[in-house]
Amino acid sequence: MTTNIKYVFILSLILPYHFLSAQSAWVEKYMMDEAYKNKIISLAQQAMIEKPITVTNETSPRSAGGKHDFYSEGDYWWENPVSPDSSYIQRDGMSNPNNFVAHRKAMIRFSQLVGTLTSAYLIERKKEYAEQAFKHYEAWFLNEETLMNPSLLYAQAIKGRVTGRGIGIIDMIQMIEVAQSLRVIEKALPNKKEEIKGVKNWFEKYLSWVTTHQYGIDERNAKNNHGTCWVMQVAAFAKLTGNQALLDTCANRFKTIILPNQMDQKGSFPLELARTKPFGYSLFNLDAMATICHLLADKNLWNFSLPDGRTMKNGVSFIYPFIEDKNKWPYPKDVMYWEEWPVAQPFLLFGAMAFKNQSWLTTWGNLNRFPENEEVIRNLPIRNPLIWLKM
Repeated sequence: MTTNIKYVFILSLILPYHFLSAQSAWVEKYMMDEAYKNKIISLAQQAMIEKPITVTNETSPRSAGGKHDFYSEGDYWWENPVSPDSSYIQRDGMSNPNNFVAHRKAMIRFSQLVGTLTSAYLIERKKEYAEQAFKHYEAWFLNEETLMNPSLLYAQAIKGRVTGRGIGIIDMIQMIEVAQSLRVIEKALPNKKEEIKGVKNWFEKYLSWVTTHQYGIDERNAKNNHGTCWVMQVAAFAKLTGNQALLDTCANRFKTIILPNQMDQKGSFPLELARTKPFGYSLFNLDAMATICHLLADKNLWNFSLPDGRTMKNGVSFIYPFIEDKNKWPYPKDVMYWEEWPVAQPFLLFGAMAFKNQSWLTTWGNLNRFPENEEVIRNLPIRNPLIWLKM
């Protein structure tokens, strides 16, 4: 093999997951144009004056935990109209606006702020963006007065029924971009080496909890998007902390549990289609799967095929026509937020990068990359794509 041929071959392996990839021309057109950069910088300038808000800023009298414990209540559980003081009752797909979600909102805000600041750092290489972002890391993970405990013992509680549930661990997906941002900005802050080590130690403690506590085991074994999101968050945090054993576990679980048990021959997700928000849940689950594949790029999960031929490409190909024209959706409409979907779904971006599919790239670029609806933001695991191109 000549030197030039060898060089081209090596680039073909590296570039699909590199910032200046084979898609660099598309990236310049759809992500790095002046309008996009100006939007990121504008958001980052606002983020430069935002102070940290953690779980200690607000508490609920219904929480069984303490000041430093994350607390949330199950979305679809409501006051019983017959007896308001009794246990809550379920209304699947209908979010109760009176439930306590302040900690979840604080976590989402944290993710948005550091993701935006990290994106701005990648655009302008100004150290002050990274320094401002790290103030939030210190508040959430290091400051003894304001930090969050590394567990979700009291997430998605239900009044009169449970003080917390394994299902609540899905709230932790909001920390995925927090972890990814740190992988980028730690290179800009060599003077924060010990502090960054402390943040990683927090994630190591969380990984120990979520892989051994019964709530974590329950969530891992969930058959729908909750099981997918367990793998997604564990993969993201294991990537940050360099836990190769857990990365291998995530790849194996994707191959043996997630893909074979959730995707059918058409590429759809029957368990998500059976819900009251089949379109939104299908998008969400595919986004999570695609994020797993992107995080574990070295495992080549995009090209992994089950014996019967099911692959991730089937999943994107199934949903793509309904992204282009939602009116063709042959299943029931979502009971809430039907009009708000789709936006710039991560599976389109990551899938296009993996398969060099220009149509998926173009569609992703034409969709809304800066959604403002709170429910959409909450269910969009990747909101700052720029930080994910620096793998």
